Amino acid sequence: MSEADAADGGRRGFAWASWANVLGNIAKIVAEGGAGFAFGSVALLADAAHSLADLVASVVVLVWGRSAFDEPDDTHPHGHDRIEPLTALFVGAVIALLGLNLLYRSGQGLLYGTDIEFSPLLLAALGFSIVDMYLVYRYTVAINERLQSTALAALAKDCLNDIYTSIAAIVGVLGVLVSYPILDPLAGGLVSLLVVYQGVEIGRENVDYLIGAAPGPEKRGEITAALRRHPAVAGVHDLTVFYDGTVLEVEVHVEVDGDMPFREAHDIESELVARLRGLDDVGDAHVHLDPSGIGEWKESADEFESRDSTD
Repeated sequence: MSEADAADGGRRGFAWASWANVLGNIAKIVAEGGAGFAFGSVALLADAAHSLADLVASVVVLVWGRSAFDEPDDTHPHGHDRIEPLTALFVGAVIALLGLNLLYRSGQGLLYGTDIEFSPLLLAALGFSIVDMYLVYRYTVAINERLQSTALAALAKDCLNDIYTSIAAIVGVLGVLVSYPILDPLAGGLVSLLVVYQGVEIGRENVDYLIGAAPGPEKRGEITAALRRHPAVAGVHDLTVFYDGTVLEVEVHVEVDGDMPFREAHDIESELVARLRGLDDVGDAHVHLDPSGIGEWKESADEFESRDSTD
C-alpha cells in the first residue's frame, strides 16, 4: 500500500470514529435532556449539558483533526502532525472545564439540596446513555488501534467519562427513590474529580507533543544501540531526539571511516536513516557522517555516553 493510500485510509477511519462520537453525543443529549427537563432532574440536565460540550469537542476533532493526515506542502514542509495533539489538547481542556463545572454543581447540591421527581424514565434515559457511550467508546478504540491518534484517544477517554457521570446520575436518581437525595451531588462530586484529572492528564501529554519535548532515556538508548549495531559505525554523538507532533524526529552525528569512498558513505547514511525510521514512534531522521578518530568527535561521544549513563 502506498503512503497516499495509507493516509486516505487513515483519514476515512478518523472521520468514521469522529462521526460516531458526534452522533453518539447527539443521541445522549436528546435522551437525557428530554427526561431531565420533563422530571426536573438537575443531574440529567447537567449530564446533557456535559454532552453538549462533548459534542462541540467532537465536531472540532472531526473538522480539524483530519488535517493531520494531509501530506507536507509548501506552507507546512514538515507535515501537519502537530494538528492532532492540538485538537487533543482542546478536548482535554473541555473535559477539565466540564469536570470543574460538575464539581461546582455538586457542591451547590450538597449545600442547598436537590429537587427532583422520580420516574423510571430517568433510569431508562441513563441506561440508554451508558449503552450509547460504551458502543461509541468500543468503536473509537477499535479504529484507533491502527491509527494511534491522540485526538481519538482523548475522545475515547471522554466516552468513559460520560459513562461514569451517567452512573453517578443513576446513583442520584436511586437516592431520590429511597429518600436519600444527597447521594446525587455526592456521587457527582466524586466523579467530577476523576473527570478533571483525566482532562489535565490529556492536556499534559499533548503539551509535550506540541512543544517538542524529548522522550525518556530508554528511547535515546534504543536509537543509539540501533546505530551502533551497523558494522561501519565507529561512534555516535550530538544525538537530539524530540517530538514533532506525535512522532519523534532524530538528528545525530555518526562517526565512520574517513577514508571510505563518498558513494559508500552515502549508502551507509541511507541505511542508517532507514534503520532509524523503522523504529517505533520515529517519524523522520537526519544523519550526518563525520570522520572517526578526530579528537573533538571522540570528546563529544564520551561526553554523550557519560550523560546517558547518569540518566
